[in-house]
Amino acid sequence: MPTNFFSKLSQNYIELLEDDEYYDITIEVGEDPNVKIFRAHMNILYYRSSYLRRTLASNKKNKDNVLTHIKLSNISPEIFQTILKYIYGGVLSLSGQDALDILKLLLAAEELFLQELIDYLQKYLIENKTEWVEQHFELVHRKSFQSNSLLELQQFCTDFMANSPEKIFKSLDFTSLPEKSLIQLIKRDDLQMKEIDVWEHVLKWGLVQNPTFLPDPNDWTDDDFKTMENTLQQCLPLIRFFSLSSKEFLEKVHPFKNLLNRQLYKNLLSSHLDPNSEPTDDIPFPRNIKNDGIIDSKIVNNLNIISTISRRIDKMVINNKFDHLKELYLPYKFQLLLRGSRDGFTPKRFHELCDDKHDTITFIKVKGTDEILGGYNPIIWNNSNSWGRTKDSFIFSFKDNDVKNAIISNIRNTSYAVRYYYQFGPYFGYDIIISASRESVNYGDIWCRKRYYEKKIRDTEEQFSMEDYEVHQITRE
Repeated sequence: MPTNFFSKLSQNYIELLEDDEYYDITIEVGEDPNVKIFRAHMNILYYRSSYLRRTLASNKKNKDNVLTHIKLSNISPEIFQTILKYIYGGVLSLSGQDALDILKLLLAAEELFLQELIDYLQKYLIENKTEWVEQHFELVHRKSFQSNSLLELQQFCTDFMANSPEKIFKSLDFTSLPEKSLIQLIKRDDLQMKEIDVWEHVLKWGLVQNPTFLPDPNDWTDDDFKTMENTLQQCLPLIRFFSLSSKEFLEKVHPFKNLLNRQLYKNLLSSHLDPNSEPTDDIPFPRNIKNDGIIDSKIVNNLNIISTISRRIDKMVINNKFDHLKELYLPYKFQLLLRGSRDGFTPKRFHELCDDKHDTITFIKVKGTDEILGGYNPIIWNNSNSWGRTKDSFIFSFKDNDVKNAIISNIRNTSYAVRYYYQFGPYFGYDIIISASRESVNYGDIWCRKRYYEKKIRDTEEQFSMEDYEVHQITRE
Protein backbone atom coordinates (compact mmCIF):
# COMPACT_ATOMS: atom_id res chain seq x y z
CA MET A 1 0.00 0.00 0.00
CA PRO A 2 1.57 3.35 -1.02
CA THR A 3 2.34 6.08 1.49
CA ASN A 4 0.78 9.48 0.72
CA PHE A 5 2.65 12.74 1.34
CA PHE A 6 -0.11 15.12 0.36
CA SER A 7 0.73 17.80 2.94
CA LYS A 8 4.20 18.50 1.53
CA LEU A 9 2.88 18.24 -2.03
CA SER A 10 0.21 20.82 -1.26
CA GLN A 11 2.76 23.15 0.33
CA ASN A 12 5.08 22.93 -2.70
CA TYR A 13 2.27 23.69 -5.15
CA ILE A 14 1.19 26.74 -3.13
CA GLU A 15 4.82 27.90 -3.18
CA LEU A 16 4.74 27.49 -6.95
CA LEU A 17 1.62 29.65 -7.09
CA GLU A 18 3.34 32.39 -5.07
CA ASP A 19 6.54 32.25 -7.13
CA ASP A 20 7.03 35.00 -9.72
CA GLU A 21 8.89 32.71 -12.14
CA TYR A 22 7.85 29.94 -14.49
CA TYR A 23 4.24 31.09 -14.91
CA ASP A 24 2.80 30.98 -18.42
CA ILE A 25 -0.63 32.59 -18.05
CA THR A 26 -2.08 35.74 -16.57
CA ILE A 27 -5.68 35.99 -15.39
CA GLU A 28 -7.46 39.32 -15.13
CA VAL A 29 -10.08 38.99 -12.40
CA GLY A 30 -12.87 41.36 -11.34
CA GLU A 31 -14.41 44.55 -12.66
CA ASP A 32 -13.32 48.16 -12.39
CA PRO A 33 -12.29 49.51 -10.02
CA ASN A 34 -11.59 46.16 -8.27
CA VAL A 35 -9.38 44.33 -10.79
CA LYS A 36 -6.29 42.21 -10.14
CA ILE A 37 -3.90 40.27 -12.38
CA PHE A 38 -2.97 36.75 -11.21
CA ARG A 39 -0.07 34.66 -12.51
CA ALA A 40 -0.64 30.96 -12.90
CA HIS A 41 0.30 27.79 -14.76
CA MET A 42 -1.74 26.46 -17.63
CA ASN A 43 -1.09 22.77 -17.02
CA ILE A 44 -2.39 22.95 -13.44
CA LEU A 45 -5.46 24.99 -14.35
CA TYR A 46 -6.11 22.72 -17.32
CA TYR A 47 -6.42 19.62 -15.17
CA ARG A 48 -8.16 21.17 -12.15
CA SER A 49 -11.06 22.99 -13.82
CA SER A 50 -13.04 21.82 -16.84
CA TYR A 51 -14.19 25.41 -17.40
CA LEU A 52 -10.61 26.69 -17.53
CA ARG A 53 -9.65 23.74 -19.72
CA ARG A 54 -12.15 24.83 -22.36
CA THR A 55 -11.13 28.47 -22.01
CA LEU A 56 -7.42 27.69 -22.31
CA ALA A 57 -7.93 25.40 -25.28
CA SER A 58 -8.92 28.45 -27.34
CA ASN A 59 -6.29 30.80 -25.82
CA LYS A 60 -2.97 29.01 -26.21
CA LYS A 61 0.31 30.91 -26.57
CA ASN A 62 0.99 32.20 -30.03
CA LYS A 63 4.18 31.70 -32.02
CA ASP A 64 5.73 34.89 -30.60
CA ASN A 65 5.67 33.26 -27.15
CA VAL A 66 3.31 35.90 -25.76
CA LEU A 67 1.75 34.90 -22.45
CA THR A 68 -1.79 33.62 -22.52
CA HIS A 69 -4.15 36.11 -20.94
CA ILE A 70 -7.76 35.45 -19.94
CA LYS A 71 -10.43 37.45 -18.10
CA LEU A 72 -12.85 36.40 -15.34
CA SER A 73 -15.00 39.45 -14.71
CA ASN A 74 -17.74 37.71 -12.69
CA ILE A 75 -15.43 36.74 -9.81
CA SER A 76 -13.87 39.15 -7.32
CA PRO A 77 -10.09 39.08 -6.78
CA GLU A 78 -10.55 38.14 -3.11
CA ILE A 79 -12.70 35.14 -3.97
CA PHE A 80 -10.39 34.05 -6.80
CA GLN A 81 -7.38 34.15 -4.46
CA THR A 82 -9.16 31.57 -2.27
CA ILE A 83 -10.06 29.54 -5.36
CA LEU A 84 -6.45 29.47 -6.56
CA LYS A 85 -5.22 28.16 -3.20
CA TYR A 86 -7.75 25.38 -3.47
CA ILE A 87 -6.78 24.61 -7.10
CA TYR A 88 -3.07 24.46 -6.33
CA GLY A 89 -2.93 23.06 -2.83
CA GLY A 90 -6.34 21.55 -2.09
CA VAL A 91 -6.52 24.03 0.79
CA LEU A 92 -9.68 25.87 1.85
CA SER A 93 -9.97 28.10 4.90
CA LEU A 94 -13.37 29.56 5.75
CA SER A 95 -12.38 31.07 9.09
CA GLY A 96 -13.25 34.73 9.16
CA GLN A 97 -15.41 34.41 6.06
CA ASP A 98 -18.98 35.60 6.44
CA ALA A 99 -21.88 33.69 4.90
CA LEU A 100 -22.22 36.07 1.95
CA ASP A 101 -18.57 35.54 1.00
CA ILE A 102 -19.05 31.78 1.25
CA LEU A 103 -22.04 32.04 -1.09
CA LYS A 104 -19.92 34.09 -3.52
CA LEU A 105 -17.19 31.46 -3.26
CA LEU A 106 -19.75 28.76 -4.05
CA LEU A 107 -20.99 30.67 -7.10
CA ALA A 108 -17.40 31.10 -8.31
CA ALA A 109 -16.75 27.38 -7.85
CA GLU A 110 -19.92 26.69 -9.81
CA GLU A 111 -18.79 28.97 -12.66
CA LEU A 112 -15.42 27.19 -12.81
CA PHE A 113 -17.01 23.71 -12.56
CA LEU A 114 -15.13 22.78 -9.39
CA GLN A 115 -17.55 20.02 -8.38
CA GLU A 116 -15.68 18.91 -5.25
CA LEU A 117 -15.75 22.46 -3.93
CA ILE A 118 -19.39 22.93 -4.98
CA ASP A 119 -20.47 19.86 -2.99
CA TYR A 120 -18.52 20.91 0.09
CA LEU A 121 -19.67 24.54 0.14
CA GLN A 122 -23.34 23.65 -0.35
CA LYS A 123 -23.21 21.33 2.67
CA TYR A 124 -21.27 23.92 4.66
CA LEU A 125 -23.86 26.64 4.07
CA ILE A 126 -26.77 24.35 4.84
CA GLU A 127 -25.26 22.85 7.99
CA ASN A 128 -23.41 25.86 9.43
CA LYS A 129 -25.16 28.96 8.08
CA THR A 130 -28.80 27.85 8.15
CA GLU A 131 -30.06 30.93 9.95
CA TRP A 132 -28.33 33.26 7.50
CA VAL A 133 -29.67 31.30 4.51
CA GLU A 134 -33.21 31.57 5.89
CA GLN A 135 -32.80 35.30 6.56
CA HIS A 136 -31.50 35.88 3.02
CA PHE A 137 -33.72 33.31 1.41
CA GLU A 138 -34.68 35.33 -1.66
CA LEU A 139 -31.02 35.78 -2.64
CA VAL A 140 -30.02 32.16 -1.99
CA HIS A 141 -33.10 30.80 -3.73
CA ARG A 142 -32.63 32.97 -6.80
CA LYS A 143 -28.93 32.17 -7.15
CA SER A 144 -29.33 28.44 -6.61
CA PHE A 145 -32.07 28.09 -9.23
CA GLN A 146 -30.02 30.01 -11.79
CA SER A 147 -27.67 27.04 -11.76
CA ASN A 148 -27.98 23.40 -12.77
CA SER A 149 -25.24 22.35 -10.32
CA LEU A 150 -26.47 23.64 -6.94
CA LEU A 151 -28.93 20.80 -6.43
CA GLU A 152 -28.44 20.44 -2.67
CA LEU A 153 -29.06 24.13 -2.12
CA GLN A 154 -32.11 23.97 -4.38
CA GLN A 155 -33.41 21.03 -2.35
CA PHE A 156 -32.85 22.92 0.90
CA CYS A 157 -34.76 25.91 -0.46
CA THR A 158 -37.65 23.75 -1.65
CA ASP A 159 -37.77 21.91 1.69
CA PHE A 160 -37.82 25.20 3.58
CA MET A 161 -40.56 26.61 1.37
CA ALA A 162 -42.65 23.44 1.77
CA ASN A 163 -42.29 23.41 5.57
CA SER A 164 -42.59 27.15 6.23
CA PRO A 165 -44.48 28.74 3.33
CA GLU A 166 -45.93 31.43 5.56
CA LYS A 167 -42.39 32.69 6.34
CA ILE A 168 -41.29 32.64 2.74
CA PHE A 169 -44.21 34.47 1.17
CA LYS A 170 -43.70 37.40 3.51
CA SER A 171 -40.22 38.00 2.13
CA LEU A 172 -40.37 36.37 -1.31
CA ASP A 173 -42.71 37.31 -4.11
CA PHE A 174 -44.23 33.96 -5.04
CA THR A 175 -44.88 35.16 -8.57
CA SER A 176 -41.14 35.69 -9.11
CA LEU A 177 -40.40 31.98 -8.74
CA PRO A 178 -38.96 30.32 -11.83
CA GLU A 179 -41.26 27.63 -13.20
CA LYS A 180 -38.79 24.90 -12.19
CA SER A 181 -38.89 26.01 -8.57
CA LEU A 182 -42.67 26.41 -8.56
CA ILE A 183 -43.17 22.89 -9.92
CA GLN A 184 -40.76 21.36 -7.42
CA LEU A 185 -42.69 23.06 -4.62
CA ILE A 186 -46.30 22.28 -5.54
CA LYS A 187 -45.63 18.64 -6.44
CA ARG A 188 -44.61 17.89 -2.85
CA ASP A 189 -46.88 15.84 -0.62
CA ASP A 190 -45.57 17.65 2.46
CA LEU A 191 -46.21 21.22 1.30
CA GLN A 192 -47.69 22.86 4.40
CA MET A 193 -50.29 24.97 2.61
CA LYS A 194 -54.02 24.72 2.19
CA GLU A 195 -54.81 23.52 -1.30
CA ILE A 196 -56.96 26.55 -2.04
CA ASP A 197 -53.94 28.75 -1.27
CA VAL A 198 -51.78 26.65 -3.60
CA TRP A 199 -54.35 27.10 -6.38
CA GLU A 200 -54.67 30.85 -5.86
CA HIS A 201 -50.89 31.33 -5.78
CA VAL A 202 -50.49 29.35 -9.00
CA LEU A 203 -53.14 31.53 -10.65
CA LYS A 204 -51.31 34.68 -9.49
CA TRP A 205 -48.08 33.27 -10.88
CA GLY A 206 -49.80 32.62 -14.21
CA LEU A 207 -51.20 36.16 -14.34
CA VAL A 208 -47.75 37.66 -13.82
CA GLN A 209 -46.49 35.62 -16.77
CA ASN A 210 -49.32 37.17 -18.82
CA PRO A 211 -49.37 40.80 -17.64
CA THR A 212 -51.96 41.95 -20.20
CA PHE A 213 -54.65 39.65 -18.75
CA LEU A 214 -57.40 41.12 -16.62
CA PRO A 215 -57.73 39.47 -13.17
CA ASP A 216 -61.42 38.55 -13.66
CA PRO A 217 -61.77 35.40 -15.83
CA ASN A 218 -65.20 36.64 -16.95
CA ASP A 219 -63.29 39.16 -19.06
CA TRP A 220 -61.10 36.52 -20.72
CA THR A 221 -61.51 35.36 -24.29
CA ASP A 222 -61.20 31.75 -25.42
CA ASP A 223 -57.70 32.58 -26.60
CA ASP A 224 -56.86 33.97 -23.17
CA PHE A 225 -57.92 30.72 -21.51
CA LYS A 226 -55.87 28.74 -24.01
CA THR A 227 -52.82 30.90 -23.39
CA MET A 228 -53.17 30.57 -19.61
CA GLU A 229 -53.68 26.81 -19.94
CA ASN A 230 -50.40 26.61 -21.85
CA THR A 231 -48.67 28.76 -19.24
CA LEU A 232 -49.85 26.49 -16.43
CA GLN A 233 -49.68 23.17 -18.26
CA GLN A 234 -46.95 21.83 -15.94
CA CYS A 235 -48.71 23.09 -12.80
CA LEU A 236 -52.37 22.17 -13.31
CA PRO A 237 -51.86 18.38 -12.92
CA LEU A 238 -50.19 19.06 -9.56
CA ILE A 239 -53.17 20.87 -7.99
CA ARG A 240 -55.21 18.54 -5.77
CA PHE A 241 -58.61 19.84 -6.77
CA PHE A 242 -60.48 16.99 -5.08
CA SER A 243 -59.11 18.19 -1.72
CA LEU A 244 -61.13 21.41 -1.95
CA SER A 245 -64.42 21.97 -0.20
CA SER A 246 -67.59 22.47 -2.24
CA LYS A 247 -67.56 26.17 -1.42
CA GLU A 248 -63.93 26.55 -2.48
CA PHE A 249 -64.64 24.65 -5.69
CA LEU A 250 -67.66 26.79 -6.51
CA GLU A 251 -66.05 30.14 -5.74
CA LYS A 252 -62.43 29.60 -6.76
CA VAL A 253 -62.28 26.84 -9.37
CA HIS A 254 -65.57 26.99 -11.27
CA PRO A 255 -64.82 30.46 -12.76
CA PHE A 256 -61.64 28.96 -14.28
CA LYS A 257 -63.23 25.71 -15.51
CA ASN A 258 -62.03 26.37 -19.08
CA LEU A 259 -58.47 25.82 -17.88
CA LEU A 260 -59.23 22.26 -16.81
CA ASN A 261 -59.47 19.06 -18.75
CA ARG A 262 -63.18 18.39 -19.46
CA GLN A 263 -63.18 14.93 -17.89
CA LEU A 264 -61.42 16.22 -14.79
CA TYR A 265 -63.98 18.99 -14.39
CA LYS A 266 -66.84 16.51 -14.87
CA ASN A 267 -65.37 14.23 -12.19
CA LEU A 268 -64.97 17.18 -9.83
CA LEU A 269 -68.61 18.12 -10.30
CA SER A 270 -69.67 14.55 -9.58
CA SER A 271 -67.62 14.45 -6.37
CA HIS A 272 -69.49 17.48 -5.03
CA LEU A 273 -72.99 16.82 -6.42
CA ASP A 274 -73.42 13.05 -6.57
CA PRO A 275 -72.79 11.21 -3.26
CA ASN A 276 -72.96 7.86 -5.09
CA SER A 277 -70.25 8.64 -7.63
CA GLU A 278 -67.07 6.60 -7.39
CA PRO A 279 -63.61 8.23 -7.21
CA THR A 280 -61.10 7.09 -9.82
CA ASP A 281 -57.82 5.49 -8.79
CA ASP A 282 -55.63 8.29 -10.09
CA ILE A 283 -56.89 11.01 -7.73
CA PRO A 284 -54.00 12.24 -5.55
CA PHE A 285 -54.43 12.18 -1.80
CA PRO A 286 -54.41 15.41 0.24
CA ARG A 287 -51.05 16.78 1.25
CA ASN A 288 -49.49 15.44 4.43
CA ILE A 289 -50.08 18.25 6.88
CA LYS A 290 -47.97 17.89 10.01
CA ASN A 291 -49.58 16.90 13.27
CA ASP A 292 -48.30 20.06 15.02
CA GLY A 293 -49.46 18.76 18.39
CA ILE A 294 -53.06 18.17 17.32
CA ILE A 295 -53.16 14.78 19.05
CA ASP A 296 -50.89 12.62 21.20
CA SER A 297 -52.09 9.10 20.44
CA LYS A 298 -50.66 5.60 20.39
CA ILE A 299 -53.78 4.36 18.59
CA VAL A 300 -54.48 6.90 15.83
CA ASN A 301 -51.60 7.94 13.57
CA ASN A 302 -53.67 9.02 10.57
CA LEU A 303 -54.92 12.61 10.68
CA ASN A 304 -57.59 11.67 8.14
CA ILE A 305 -59.36 9.88 11.00
CA ILE A 306 -59.15 12.99 13.16
CA SER A 307 -60.40 15.07 10.22
CA THR A 308 -63.37 12.74 9.63
CA ILE A 309 -64.37 12.83 13.30
CA SER A 310 -63.99 16.62 13.41
CA ARG A 311 -66.23 17.03 10.36
CA ARG A 312 -68.91 14.93 12.02
CA ILE A 313 -68.66 16.89 15.28
CA ASP A 314 -69.22 20.10 13.33
CA LYS A 315 -72.11 18.45 11.43
CA MET A 316 -70.43 18.78 8.06
CA VAL A 317 -71.69 16.65 5.18
CA ILE A 318 -69.73 13.41 4.99
CA ASN A 319 -69.45 11.45 1.77
CA ASN A 320 -67.38 8.42 2.66
CA LYS A 321 -66.43 7.69 -0.94
CA PHE A 322 -64.59 10.99 -1.33
CA ASP A 323 -63.89 11.94 2.27
CA HIS A 324 -60.40 10.44 2.33
CA LEU A 325 -59.56 12.63 -0.68
CA LYS A 326 -60.66 15.88 0.94
CA GLU A 327 -58.24 18.24 2.59
CA LEU A 328 -57.82 17.63 6.28
CA TYR A 329 -60.23 19.47 8.56
CA LEU A 330 -58.42 20.02 11.85
CA PRO A 331 -60.09 22.75 13.92
CA TYR A 332 -59.57 20.95 17.26
CA LYS A 333 -56.71 20.05 19.55
CA PHE A 334 -56.98 16.74 21.36
CA GLN A 335 -55.85 16.76 24.99
CA LEU A 336 -55.05 13.28 26.27
CA LEU A 337 -56.91 12.60 29.53
CA LEU A 338 -56.37 8.86 29.82
CA ARG A 339 -54.34 6.14 28.15
CA GLY A 340 -54.97 2.60 29.36
CA SER A 341 -51.39 1.43 28.86
CA ARG A 342 -50.20 4.39 30.92
CA ASP A 343 -52.97 4.92 33.48
CA GLY A 344 -54.55 1.49 33.79
CA PHE A 345 -57.70 -0.27 32.55
CA THR A 346 -59.99 0.16 35.56
CA PRO A 347 -63.27 2.09 35.88
CA LYS A 348 -61.80 3.88 38.91
CA ARG A 349 -58.99 5.45 36.88
CA PHE A 350 -61.41 6.38 34.11
CA HIS A 351 -63.67 8.30 36.51
CA GLU A 352 -60.74 9.91 38.33
CA LEU A 353 -59.31 11.29 35.09
CA CYS A 354 -62.40 11.86 32.92
CA ASP A 355 -65.40 12.71 35.13
CA ASP A 356 -66.86 16.19 34.65
CA LYS A 357 -64.95 16.54 31.35
CA HIS A 358 -67.14 17.44 28.37
CA ASP A 359 -66.47 17.05 24.64
CA THR A 360 -64.46 13.85 24.84
CA ILE A 361 -63.44 11.34 22.18
CA THR A 362 -62.76 7.71 23.12
CA PHE A 363 -60.51 5.53 20.95
CA ILE A 364 -60.37 1.76 21.47
CA LYS A 365 -57.79 -0.47 19.74
CA VAL A 366 -59.25 -3.96 19.43
CA LYS A 367 -56.68 -6.59 20.34
CA GLY A 368 -55.66 -8.90 17.50
CA THR A 369 -57.44 -6.92 14.76
CA ASP A 370 -56.94 -3.75 12.74
CA GLU A 371 -60.04 -2.11 14.21
CA ILE A 372 -60.28 1.24 15.98
CA LEU A 373 -63.62 1.80 17.71
CA GLY A 374 -64.86 4.71 19.75
CA GLY A 375 -67.31 7.49 20.28
CA TYR A 376 -67.87 11.18 20.88
CA ASN A 377 -69.56 12.38 24.06
CA PRO A 378 -70.35 16.13 24.05
CA ILE A 379 -71.61 16.06 27.67
CA ILE A 380 -69.74 15.11 30.83
CA TRP A 381 -68.90 11.70 32.27
CA ASN A 382 -69.75 10.81 35.89
CA ASN A 383 -70.16 7.72 38.09
CA SER A 384 -73.86 8.04 38.95
CA ASN A 385 -76.28 5.25 38.07
CA SER A 386 -78.06 7.10 35.27
CA TRP A 387 -78.19 7.88 31.54
CA GLY A 388 -76.81 10.91 29.76
CA ARG A 389 -79.07 12.56 27.15
CA THR A 390 -77.71 14.23 24.04
CA LYS A 391 -78.53 14.40 20.34
CA ASP A 392 -74.95 15.08 19.30
CA SER A 393 -73.09 11.92 20.33
CA PHE A 394 -71.96 9.32 17.79
CA ILE A 395 -69.87 6.16 17.66
CA PHE A 396 -67.48 5.00 14.95
CA SER A 397 -65.33 2.24 13.53
CA PHE A 398 -62.17 2.47 11.42
CA LYS A 399 -60.10 -0.34 9.93
CA ASP A 400 -56.45 -0.37 8.87
CA ASN A 401 -56.04 3.08 10.45
CA ASP A 402 -57.86 4.42 7.38
CA VAL A 403 -61.11 6.21 6.58
CA LYS A 404 -62.11 4.54 3.33
CA ASN A 405 -64.44 2.05 5.04
CA ALA A 406 -65.27 4.12 8.11
CA ILE A 407 -68.61 3.65 9.88
CA ILE A 408 -70.06 6.68 11.66
CA SER A 409 -73.20 5.87 13.65
CA ASN A 410 -75.37 8.69 15.03
CA ILE A 411 -77.47 8.46 18.18
CA ARG A 412 -81.02 7.35 17.41
CA ASN A 413 -82.59 7.38 20.89
CA THR A 414 -81.20 10.51 22.53
CA SER A 415 -82.35 9.43 26.02
CA TYR A 416 -79.75 6.65 26.04
CA ALA A 417 -76.70 8.27 24.49
CA VAL A 418 -74.21 7.47 27.30
CA ARG A 419 -74.42 5.38 30.46
CA TYR A 420 -73.03 6.41 33.84
CA TYR A 421 -71.97 3.94 36.52
CA TYR A 422 -68.99 3.53 38.84
CA GLN A 423 -68.15 0.12 37.35
CA PHE A 424 -68.30 1.37 33.76
CA GLY A 425 -65.74 3.01 31.52
CA PRO A 426 -66.78 4.94 28.36
CA TYR A 427 -70.23 3.45 27.72
CA PHE A 428 -72.30 4.49 24.70
CA GLY A 429 -75.90 3.28 24.97
CA TYR A 430 -75.68 -0.50 24.82
CA ASP A 431 -73.78 -0.10 21.56
CA ILE A 432 -70.29 0.18 23.09
CA ILE A 433 -70.05 -1.46 26.50
CA ILE A 434 -66.95 -1.33 28.69
CA SER A 435 -67.42 -2.57 32.26
CA ALA A 436 -65.75 -4.40 35.12
CA SER A 437 -66.98 -6.51 38.04
CA ARG A 438 -65.56 -3.94 40.48
CA GLU A 439 -64.33 -0.39 40.07
CA SER A 440 -60.71 -1.27 40.93
CA VAL A 441 -60.27 -4.27 38.63
CA ASN A 442 -59.54 -4.33 34.93
CA TYR A 443 -62.38 -4.28 32.43
CA GLY A 444 -63.72 -7.76 31.74
CA ASP A 445 -66.84 -7.15 29.66
CA ILE A 446 -66.29 -5.34 26.36
CA TRP A 447 -68.51 -5.66 23.30
CA CYS A 448 -70.59 -3.78 20.73
CA ARG A 449 -74.31 -4.21 20.05
CA LYS A 450 -76.65 -2.21 17.86
CA ARG A 451 -79.40 -0.77 20.04
CA TYR A 452 -79.63 2.99 20.55
CA TYR A 453 -77.37 4.12 17.68
CA GLU A 454 -78.26 3.99 13.98
CA LYS A 455 -75.63 1.60 12.61
CA LYS A 456 -73.83 -1.53 13.66
CA ILE A 457 -70.11 -0.71 13.93
CA ARG A 458 -68.79 -4.31 14.30
CA ASP A 459 -69.59 -7.45 12.36
CA THR A 460 -69.89 -9.45 15.57
CA GLU A 461 -71.42 -8.86 19.00
CA GLU A 462 -68.96 -11.19 20.70
CA GLN A 463 -66.79 -9.89 23.52
CA PHE A 464 -63.32 -8.68 22.65
CA SER A 465 -60.20 -7.47 24.43
CA MET A 466 -58.62 -4.01 24.21
CA GLU A 467 -55.00 -3.61 23.23
CA ASP A 468 -55.27 -0.04 24.49
CA TYR A 469 -57.77 2.78 24.86
CA GLU A 470 -57.60 6.54 25.13
CA VAL A 471 -59.89 9.38 26.11
CA HIS A 472 -59.17 12.86 24.73
CA GLN A 473 -60.89 16.16 25.42
CA ILE A 474 -61.22 18.40 22.37
CA THR A 475 -60.88 22.16 22.33
CA ARG A 476 -61.22 24.41 19.31
CA GLU A 477 -57.98 26.08 18.28
